[in-house]
Amino acid sequence: MNEVKVALPSGIEYPVIIGNGAKDRLPSLIPPGAHRAAIVTQSKIGISVEPGIEHKVFEIADGEEAKSLTTVGELCSAFATWGLTRADVVVGVGGGVVTDVAGFAAATYHRGVAVIHVATTLLAQIDAAVGGKTGVNLPEGKNLMGSFWQPSGVICDLDTLDTLPERELRSGLGELAKYHFLTGDPLIQMELEDRISRAVEIKAEIVVEDEMEQGKRALLNYGHTLGHAIENIGNYEIKHGEAVAIGLIYAAELSHALERINYERVSEHRHIVESYGLPSVLPEKMSEEDLLFAMTRDKKAVDGFTFVLDGPNGLEIVKGIEESLIKETLNKVR
Repeated sequence: MNEVKVALPSGIEYPVIIGNGAKDRLPSLIPPGAHRAAIVTQSKIGISVEPGIEHKVFEIADGEEAKSLTTVGELCSAFATWGLTRADVVVGVGGGVVTDVAGFAAATYHRGVAVIHVATTLLAQIDAAVGGKTGVNLPEGKNLMGSFWQPSGVICDLDTLDTLPERELRSGLGELAKYHFLTGDPLIQMELEDRISRAVEIKAEIVVEDEMEQGKRALLNYGHTLGHAIENIGNYEIKHGEAVAIGLIYAAELSHALERINYERVSEHRHIVESYGLPSVLPEKMSEEDLLFAMTRDKKAVDGFTFVLDGPNGLEIVKGIEESLIKETLNKVR
C-alpha cells in the first residue's frame, strides 16, 4: 500500500492511499465530528463502501450527461431532505464524473462540506480525484462551471480496476500518457501501482505550487484543448482519455509547426500514445469549424487560441496562435 501526501501552502493536507483493498481505509479518513456520510455514486459502479458512520447512497445518472448543474441541484436538495449538515461528509465513489459532481456539490452545499473520493477508474485515480478541481459541463463546453475544493482524502483501490471495462481502462491511459511528457518519467515501464503512485506524486507536486491554476497547474491540461473540443462535439461518446490522446498528438504537431520541437519529439508522442493502444487521429465527420469554435471556449483561451505546448524548456502555455496555423495542423491528425 502506497500513500502520497498532498500538503498545500494554505495548510490543507490530505493523503492519497493507493493499493489493493485501500477502500477499507475509508473510516480513517472521515473528519472528526462527522455523523453522516452521503455516498454519491452511479448504479453501474457496483462498489460499496463502509464509512463507519450513518450513511445513505445517492445515485446520479450514468455518463457525462450527469455532469450538469441540474444534477448538482438535485443532489443538494436530496442532502437537505436527508438532513446532511455542514459538519458531515460527502463521499464520491466512482470515476471522474462522480468525483467532479460530488466535489462540486460538496463545495457548494452549505457553502462547503468535507468530501472524500474513492476513485474507481484509472482516470480518476491518476487525475480527476486528486487536486481539488471540481466542475460540471455546459452545452457550450466541458467543465465551464466549477470550483476548487480539496478533499479530506483520496482512495485509489486497485481492486476496483479488475472489473473496469477495457475501454475505460484505456481511457485512463490517455491521462497517463500526458504525465510522461510532464516529467519524462518512464511510466510505461512501471508496474501499475507504481505508475499510479508516480502520476499522483507528479500532480501533487504541481498542485502544491499552483493550487488555483494561476500558472503552472495549467500544464496539467496538456492535450486537453483539442481533447475537450472532441468530447463536446462528439456528445461525449468519445472517452476523455481517447480525446486527450488525439489532443497530445495535435499539440505535438502544433509545436513542430511553431518550430518549438523537432519531428523526433513528435514521433515520441505518437509512440507513447500508440503503445497504450489509444487513437491518434480525429474522429470522422468532425468539421474544422466546429472544432475551432469549441477550442475558443477552452478555459485557457484568454488571448485567442491558447495551448499548452512542448518546447525546448518543456511544457509551456502559448497564447495568441494564428487561426490559420490551427487549421493547417488539424489536417495532420486526420
